[in-house]
Amino acid sequence: MISFFRRFFASKIGLPIALAFLALMGLAFAASDIQGNALGGLSGGDNMAVVGGKAIPISELTVGVNTALDQVRQQNPTLTMPEFVAQGGFDEVVTQLIDRFVVGEYARRHGLRAGDNLVNSEILKIPAFQGLTGAFDEKTYLAALGQRGLTDQTFRRGLEGDLLAQQLLAPAVAAPQLPEKIARQYASLVLEKRKGEIALIASAAFAPTGNPSDAQLSAWYAENRTQFIRPERRTLRFAVFGTETLKVNATPTPAEIAARFQKDAAKYAASEKRGLSSFVVPTQDAAKALSARIRAGAALEAVAREAGFTASRADPRDQAAVASATSAAFARNAFAAAQGAVIEPAQGPLGWYVGKVDRIERIAARSLAQATPEITETLTTEKRTAAIADLVAEIEGEVDSGTALADVAKAYGLKVETTPALLADGTAFGQPGAKIVPQLAPVLQTAFQMEESEPQLAEVVPGKDFVIFEVARVDEASAPPLGEVREGAIAGWKRAQGALLAKQAADRILAKVRGGMALGAALAAENKPFEREPIDLERRQLIAQQRQRVPPPLVLMFSMAEGTVKTLEAPRNLGWYVVSLEDISTLPLDKAPELVTQTRQQLGQALSDEYRRQATAAMRKELGVTRNADAITAVRKRLVGEQQ
Repeated sequence: MISFFRRFFASKIGLPIALAFLALMGLAFAASDIQGNALGGLSGGDNMAVVGGKAIPISELTVGVNTALDQVRQQNPTLTMPEFVAQGGFDEVVTQLIDRFVVGEYARRHGLRAGDNLVNSEILKIPAFQGLTGAFDEKTYLAALGQRGLTDQTFRRGLEGDLLAQQLLAPAVAAPQLPEKIARQYASLVLEKRKGEIALIASAAFAPTGNPSDAQLSAWYAENRTQFIRPERRTLRFAVFGTETLKVNATPTPAEIAARFQKDAAKYAASEKRGLSSFVVPTQDAAKALSARIRAGAALEAVAREAGFTASRADPRDQAAVASATSAAFARNAFAAAQGAVIEPAQGPLGWYVGKVDRIERIAARSLAQATPEITETLTTEKRTAAIADLVAEIEGEVDSGTALADVAKAYGLKVETTPALLADGTAFGQPGAKIVPQLAPVLQTAFQMEESEPQLAEVVPGKDFVIFEVARVDEASAPPLGEVREGAIAGWKRAQGALLAKQAADRILAKVRGGMALGAALAAENKPFEREPIDLERRQLIAQQRQRVPPPLVLMFSMAEGTVKTLEAPRNLGWYVVSLEDISTLPLDKAPELVTQTRQQLGQALSDEYRRQATAAMRKELGVTRNADAITAVRKRLVGEQQ
């Protein structure tokens, strides 16, 4: 369906930005592994806005935008700050931050409080602030805040605001009920069916054949640099090593073998195992009576079955294993009985055990010479593991003390390698087929957060594989010089020029169709190879495609009035859509009565969100909000790397 424009929405440019989570950003950032980067150049006295006479520090905006970007990067690791800003993320953060302060200030003015004890209890619940013991650790807490450019005071203020918002808004928006009449109206939309046509007036059909002049291309590129931004790349130097790489002497000496033989003498002494049949009864008298019947010649399984119990048969085990499965007393009795004999009943945790010795396996004692191969293998493994651990600790000490990666590698016989320029998702920039070594994959996130160049050691597979790595080079996200993307820029310029003519053609077609001409005839009059496709689609089919994102022309068609025609711009100067809606039909709602209930449930959260937005808007109006446009613009420019 709509194959001719679906390809235009397969790229990340077409993805929507979902930033609703920013309403509780203070909690969200602390519960994740996100590092905010502070930007200098703005004095501490600058404010992004004033809410009811209270100022919002500009530093809140800097941290908030970096936090939001890192959150979105969880799904799109290569997203750059300029792209994030261009897609509306910056403006959304500004709005959310102001609204957060509005709600907090409104709550305080009306007597709501979130005291130190409540704030402290919330901090104690955040996993990111817990140490190795699972309890709150002050050093971990302060380090986490420091990584995000926050102070304890700033974080507590934000957390207090979130708690106040919960107190103020939660009761107001909790579980609202959508009226049934409204629910029926929305439910009927699901059964709606629309017929029409969509045509693409492609820019390529009008693009000039000749190339632009250098001046034209330079001017166009200066205005459209964000289309060519390359994401941040990092080149890493690393050395991989493991238990098979490090050379250690783990061969045990004869004295060590003899000492281990002496220590485990019981293991190598003569022993025996016994296979038993047994069952459990509740009383001692019953156990004695049933044991007597078995001694008299009755089969143990038959006696157990007639008494209402189930007998089990176990393979030969040593006394300790039998004791673990039954009881120590029963195990002693079992190993005192002869093969085929009935075991004297003994009590266990489940009752009284009745049993019989089915089989005895006797294991002869082993001499030192006989046990040496087994002991040698065990000691070699133990010594190698200990030696590797000591060597890794020694290497880690060298790394932590600031020793250069090359020096560490030389001292321990490791091979230093260098990656190509990597993106945050691990792919090599400009080399689609290149692959990094598997040991680097777990440390990429850390590598893209490192600010210092000192090497770090990471354990990839516990006790087995390790990697020392450092950031050799950082290429910041930026648009390249025009000369490096000249062909792409020329293509972009041609599309832009063609888009202007495509818009004019789309307007002419729109006017003709609105004047009564058929869409096919209006398209043919342009004498260009336009693509068009008939649409005959139910809204429920559209809903089923939501996870794949519905193309905007279809969204437009399902929001138009019957018998109308509209135009819609395609992304990145690809052209213009002409959308014509011919007919709307709706199936009777009584054929799908369950839709009303489903609609009320599904729109409950949307209704809560609407109540929240309206309540916040009323609070803004009452308190008064003044934005510092100059300070906000300065932060925006610094984030995208523009000159001021």
